[in-house]
Amino acid sequence: MNVRVKFSKQGPVKFIGHLDTMRYFQKAIRRAELPIAYSGGFSPHMILSFAAPLGVGVTSQGEYFDMQLTHTVPTKHIEEALNQTMAEGFQVLSARKVEDGKASKAMSLVAAADYCVTFRQGHVIPDNWEEKILDFYGQPSIVTWKKTKRSEKEVDIKPSIYRLEVKENRIYLRLAALSGYYTKPDLVLSAFFQSQKMEFDPLCIQVERLEVYADKGTEDVHHFISLEELGEEVE
Repeated sequence: MNVRVKFSKQGPVKFIGHLDTMRYFQKAIRRAELPIAYSGGFSPHMILSFAAPLGVGVTSQGEYFDMQLTHTVPTKHIEEALNQTMAEGFQVLSARKVEDGKASKAMSLVAAADYCVTFRQGHVIPDNWEEKILDFYGQPSIVTWKKTKRSEKEVDIKPSIYRLEVKENRIYLRLAALSGYYTKPDLVLSAFFQSQKMEFDPLCIQVERLEVYADKGTEDVHHFISLEELGEEVE
């Protein structure tokens, strides 16, 4: 049985990195006594695959990992068993059965992600930023410098910003998460500050990831669907 688990990450655990989060859930699965499948060979390991890694300091309402079980288990039991082992800040939101062949591929499915960005008090931000950031998004192109593993290059990030809205002093973004087009909220806000001739301090914003999506559309037309919706409940 291939299972996709959705969980949230809130509070102080936002400072736990991706690798430690993976290790935490490996231990949680053992404590929950779930029939997890292991790889073969001399060094067997749990068959697990986490979706897009979450940056340190970022909270989330929609993180995912896929796992393979040795036999069918009711998805509600998986949720309850894991939640009984969760530390404060982690909560399992759902468990869904996914089709054979899609487990261990959560990362490859990720095409976009939703974020909510708020400005922290005590930091210098542009006056009337709500109107200015909408004008900024309305530009035909948004050119900025983007760092890669080997260098830094100038890129147009406008095609990677699928949506930008302002509601109740919050900025809601839907950004590309495909390999090669992965765009972080920090990069968008940095470009915005640059357009206002202001220096961007990453500590001036608080970021929360809301959801992660696969793209079920075509090359020209995007049709995003959450990773949770690709699965189904099992009783």
